[in-house]
Amino acid sequence: MNKAVFLDRDGVINEVLTDRVKFVNTPEDFYLLEGAGEGVHLLQEAGYKVFVVTNQGGIGLGFMDEKMLHNVHDHMKEELRYYDAHIDEIAYCPHKPHENCPCRKPKPQMIHDLARKWDIALDKSYMIGDREPDIIAGKEAGTKTILVGTRDKEKVKADLVFEDLLEAAKHLTDSL
Repeated sequence: MNKAVFLDRDGVINEVLTDRVKFVNTPEDFYLLEGAGEGVHLLQEAGYKVFVVTNQGGIGLGFMDEKMLHNVHDHMKEELRYYDAHIDEIAYCPHKPHENCPCRKPKPQMIHDLARKWDIALDKSYMIGDREPDIIAGKEAGTKTILVGTRDKEKVKADLVFEDLLEAAKHLTDSL
């Protein structure tokens, strides 16, 4: 079985709710966070499969369509290539935030689906996110959890907390 790191996208890989960008609805809105490319590269070099699991309620709300989301993800992949990094697969929930669908985090369906497809040992894997729904999804899926950033730091009970993806990746790869 493989080990994996499941990454939330907005706030972990790219900027969101900053002075420069509120939401990422077009490739032009996508700004890779400092250290994110290096972090993904380190994880892959250490033998982790790397996946993105992201809620994209903007589709259900009509702010963007799935074609534009794929364009954003193509742009993200291009940005990551500069660091010799890639994402093995991207899973996303396109539904409205309060639609109560089975795939939207904090539900663990996206993680479970990827784990089945890629033969992932969830107990040897991590979910890295910047908000409580990410951490809940990881815990419910059976992964270890890492919170990055300070946005939900006081109320989220993650296994580990780091400033950003690069620091989390360094910790995971240093402890091998």
